[in-house]
Amino acid sequence: MTTNTNGTPARSAFITGGSKGIGYATAERLLQDGYTVTITSRSAQEIEAAAGRLGEGARGAVCDVRDFAAVQAAVDAHVEAFGGLDVLFVNAGVGHFAPIQDLTPEQWSEVIDTNLTGAFYTVKAAVPALSRSRGYVITLSSLAGKNPFAAGSAYNASKFGLNGFSEAIMLDLRPLGIKVSQIMPGSVATFFGGHQPNQDADAWKIQPDDIAQIVVDLLHMNPRTLPSRVEVRPAQPKKG
Repeated sequence: MTTNTNGTPARSAFITGGSKGIGYATAERLLQDGYTVTITSRSAQEIEAAAGRLGEGARGAVCDVRDFAAVQAAVDAHVEAFGGLDVLFVNAGVGHFAPIQDLTPEQWSEVIDTNLTGAFYTVKAAVPALSRSRGYVITLSSLAGKNPFAAGSAYNASKFGLNGFSEAIMLDLRPLGIKVSQIMPGSVATFFGGHQPNQDADAWKIQPDDIAQIVVDLLHMNPRTLPSRVEVRPAQPKKG
C-alpha cells in the first residue's frame, strides 16, 4: 500500500482518458492533493509519455473502455499497485458529428460504446474496490446531455444516456457509502474531436484545469453533502 510522507495511506484515483485534456489536468491536481493516480488511454505511446510527465505517484495503463476485460484488468492492477481505490473519474469519451443521413453505423457504435457502455464497464469493474473504501464516482458528461443539436445524434444520445446512468447508479451506490456526481461542461478547450487548443482563440472557453478544480472541490465537500450534478458554462459566450 502506498503511503504519504506522514505514514498515512495515500488515497488513489483511477482516471479513464487521462493522457491529455481534462483527464490529464485532473490527474495533475489530484497528485498535488496527495493522491496516487492511474491514467488510461488506448494509445500505449500517449499513456507512457503522459505518465512520465506526471511523475512520481502516477502510473499509466493501456485500456480501451469498450472492452470490459481490459477495464477490469486495469482496475485490478490499480488496486494491486496502490492497495485500494478511492476515486473513479469516468472521463474517456469520443465524438463523431454528422447529420443522421451521413453518420455511419461504425461512428455511432464508437460513440455509444465509448461514452456510455464504457462508463458502465468502468463503474462495474470498480464497484467492489469502491465499496471497500466508501469511495467516489465522478462522471464527465456534457451540457449536450440536456441540449440536443443538429449533427449530434450519436453524441447527444451518449450524453443523455450518461446523465441517466449517473443518476441511477447514484441511487444504487449511495446505500453502499459510494458517492456519485456528474459534471456537465459546455465548451472546453481540449483536443476533443480533433480540435487543437489555441491560447488566444480558446481564451473564452472553460479550461481543463477548471474542471480539475471542480473534481477536487467535490472531493473536499463535507461528507454529509452530495452535489449530484454540476453544470459548468463559460462565464462569457464567444464573441462574434
